[in-house]
Amino acid sequence: MIKKFSIFIIISFIQSSVVFSQDLVSDNNFKLFEITTELNEPWGMTFIDDNNILITEKTGEIVRVDIETGEKFYIDHELNFFYYGQGGLLDILYEDGYVYVSYSEDREQGRTSTAIARGSYNDNKIVFKNIFRAEPPINSGYHFGSRIIIKNDFLYASVGERGKGMIAQDVTNHPGSIIRIHKDGSIPKDNPKFINQPKWLPEVYQIGIRNPQGMYLSPINDKVYISNHGAKGGDFFGEVEYAGNYGWKIIGWGGTNYIGTQIGDGSPWKPGFTKPLWTWTPSIAVSNILIYNGDLYPEWKGDVLVTSLKYKTLYKLDFENNIVLNQDIIFENLIGRIRDIDVNSSGEIFLINSSSNASLWKLEKLE
Repeated sequence: MIKKFSIFIIISFIQSSVVFSQDLVSDNNFKLFEITTELNEPWGMTFIDDNNILITEKTGEIVRVDIETGEKFYIDHELNFFYYGQGGLLDILYEDGYVYVSYSEDREQGRTSTAIARGSYNDNKIVFKNIFRAEPPINSGYHFGSRIIIKNDFLYASVGERGKGMIAQDVTNHPGSIIRIHKDGSIPKDNPKFINQPKWLPEVYQIGIRNPQGMYLSPINDKVYISNHGAKGGDFFGEVEYAGNYGWKIIGWGGTNYIGTQIGDGSPWKPGFTKPLWTWTPSIAVSNILIYNGDLYPEWKGDVLVTSLKYKTLYKLDFENNIVLNQDIIFENLIGRIRDIDVNSSGEIFLINSSSNASLWKLEKLE
């Protein structure tokens, strides 16, 4: 059944604040156009082409949405996922006829792992095969990560530390790391293990990360960036660095434990660890990020768009020469918790919110 909606929310963009009203119009106004509804806990999205987008629902569905009509098509799969806590189907990425999915894999007896699978795209059913599985499996519903990006022949993915803290410093385990593999799952021979970190697992590229739910390949400088959930404060945006260590749980990037106790000695950062480019305390519950390079909003080129679950906000970081200069708010508290953001080749920006009855939205600037 075709569902087409024309619900508009008028918002006004003012640095570090937002004013919204059904009647308010100014030179900096935007509208959010609701493309389709009734998405059940959507988590990731990826364009097949400019008119079709794939969306994962954490509860287990892969959905293709025709963004012109809002019509939804459900694609079968047989991924061995476990929907529990923060786990389920997570990120999704389409490239050159293949679909990549990160998910919480059922490892039996309540144990799960962040896993990545690949399959040839088919509009009816995708047959997936695992190309990565985090070890060890852990009995926890927390902190899977997990975003995936492709840079040349390499696939980068974020793996959360599953709520186990110092496991992120244990280089013999995957949780709490950024991994880098080839698109077919084989291991690059220039990963840190083979160059200067012989004790590291072969897939591991960077360690010391808590729960990274955002990742993006910059179209400006070809660098990979992540966003990471801190604890009670200490969310951050930063660069993925070869053999780097962000320091979790020796440091907490300005945050504290949820019970209020300090993390480590309370230092937000220490020499010898990778330093975040921007941090948020209190936590904004940062989800995915996007570095904009489209023509629709030329004044945003090179800036970072940041989605927030906690504050239900879309932020913009003014980003130049690998330095964050300031933060603006594009809108807040309009579509609920914002889970993901993506852009098509025309520079149009799309978002999904996070709920059991969520929607796909398009951001448009009013003339």
